[in-house]
Amino acid sequence: MKLRPIVGIVLRQIYLLRGSPVRLFPMVTWVAIDIVLWGFITRYLNTVSGSGMDFVPSLLGGVLLWDFCTRIMQGVTTAFLEDVWSRNFLNLFSSPLSISEYITGLVITSVATSSIGLVVMVLLATGVFHLEFFSLGLPLIAFLTVLFVFGISLGIFGSAIVLRFGPASEWLLWPLPALLSPFAAVFYPLGVLPQWMQWVSRALPPSYVFEGMRTLLADRPFPGTLLLQGSLVAAAELLLAAYFYARVYRHAVRTGLLARYSAESVA
Repeated sequence: MKLRPIVGIVLRQIYLLRGSPVRLFPMVTWVAIDIVLWGFITRYLNTVSGSGMDFVPSLLGGVLLWDFCTRIMQGVTTAFLEDVWSRNFLNLFSSPLSISEYITGLVITSVATSSIGLVVMVLLATGVFHLEFFSLGLPLIAFLTVLFVFGISLGIFGSAIVLRFGPASEWLLWPLPALLSPFAAVFYPLGVLPQWMQWVSRALPPSYVFEGMRTLLADRPFPGTLLLQGSLVAAAELLLAAYFYARVYRHAVRTGLLARYSAESVA
């Protein structure tokens, strides 16, 4: 894997943003709306619950972490879709660019773009709604890493789906985080879910993250087992997503799918 092709992939995204600053708008707007909306909901719940419980860490913190994971995924898929929309695949893969170099470039792009949204979310949540985001210290970094790896896996998997079935299948990507959120247990413990949903949840690294974060917020001992389990599941799914993408790419090359890529789905 060479550095120069990776830099080229990243630079292309930078030039796109520089040439069209309006692309920055969705990176900031939707996360800001989520934080403001849920911030006021938590304030309202704090005033009417009468239980003395502070809903800001559990609800607003959950929204922030889940949005972070979602933006990581969308950072990968959006960079990939830029090549879909511009019909740029044949140009890219007729060059010596390897799959690993291309995916690495997408991941680095995702880190850069999602960092913008993360900064906006943290500033709003801490400055306006007084969420003590960094009070958990090193455990927070560990859980964020698990969410980051899972977001990358989702992005690679979603990109492979579009590569296999054509540009029309991009509409399968956008609702994917919403479809997974009930199983991720963002706002409630896994114990409230039916048994079959709990089995699905155990295959999703975010469920371990949010269970672990709730454990820390309840001042219980550090959930090392949950962190280890979530990390192993996230690592395994990242490898599976990369393998799936490589299989789809080889199929696209063998069948001439890249050359026939159009705005319609390909059977």
